[in-house]
Amino acid sequence: MIEQLTTEAIDLLKQLIETQSFSSEEDNTALLIEDWFTTHQIPFKRNKNNIWATNKHFDEKKPTLLLNSHHDTVKPNNGYTKDPLKAIVEDGKLYGLGSNDAGGCLVSLIATFTHFYKKKSLKYNLVIVASAEEESSGPNGLNSMLSIIPNVDVAIVGEPTLMNLAIAEKGLVVFDAKVKGTASHAAHPNKDNAIYNTIDVLKWFQDYKFEKKSPVLGDVKMTVTQINAGTQHNAVPSEVDLVVDVRVNDKYTNQEIANILNQKSPCTRIAPRSLRLNSSSIPIHHDLVKAGIALGRETYGSPTLSDQSVLSCPSLKLGPGDSTRSHTADEFIYLTEIEEGIGIYINLLNKVL
Repeated sequence: MIEQLTTEAIDLLKQLIETQSFSSEEDNTALLIEDWFTTHQIPFKRNKNNIWATNKHFDEKKPTLLLNSHHDTVKPNNGYTKDPLKAIVEDGKLYGLGSNDAGGCLVSLIATFTHFYKKKSLKYNLVIVASAEEESSGPNGLNSMLSIIPNVDVAIVGEPTLMNLAIAEKGLVVFDAKVKGTASHAAHPNKDNAIYNTIDVLKWFQDYKFEKKSPVLGDVKMTVTQINAGTQHNAVPSEVDLVVDVRVNDKYTNQEIANILNQKSPCTRIAPRSLRLNSSSIPIHHDLVKAGIALGRETYGSPTLSDQSVLSCPSLKLGPGDSTRSHTADEFIYLTEIEEGIGIYINLLNKVL
């Protein structure tokens, strides 16, 4: 049964790769996922491009475990030497856009859910959500499903982790900042040049250290990622715009980070775009984590963002594939990683369910 599910899961992944599914354009991959559930006689529901289902013997008296991964992709970069929308198998690798992030995780979780769908007397209910708009953090992704699906007590979010246990994940706040100065003609003296004023501001962002360090996630990471100023060669602009990317550990809330930067940064103005993408974690003593450790999986803190950020319950990030391959040219996943991933997911849940 598991071997058959694995074969079918790999076939589904090949179909997903060959079906364009950029964020907010996942209509057709949603149809492929619907076909899986129809074929396996599993009732499902669709909300926009999110597909979800519950186990056959769902019991409202039991806690609920969410299985989630996404079927949207980023757009391919210019470095591809292979067709990104062609599923190509070479030397045990399955190439294609979304193969690693996060198609391998998604089909492995779908196969795992299918394996457990009809089982009776489970300790947890299961709900699976194949979600949209993860890559863009859009409004119609997993965040839009939390008021629709049953209340979730704990979650496994499928992202490539080499099947190791990401027991914490950094949150993200993007800030728009402004540095002011005095506009002038470039030919005249100006001791308040906004661009020169930015030098000290950039140095402050480079050197500033947040006090609280997490044993799992380390320091808060703050990086200036964009800068924009001026429109003419002979005119000194009155202001410089900066974009600051802050990866937040589990010792701070996003609001606390915003408060600190408002109080301490030397910018004229600094404001967060959103505070909803928080850090997330699961206790090391949770049954899911203990079960994973018993299977020989390592624990670590993840610096990358996923749909964990919209969940308020404990969540574990776990999946086949390697995060360092995500968003790279000629993205791929090893077929053996999918086979191993399904096996580990099933063995993990066997210990918990």
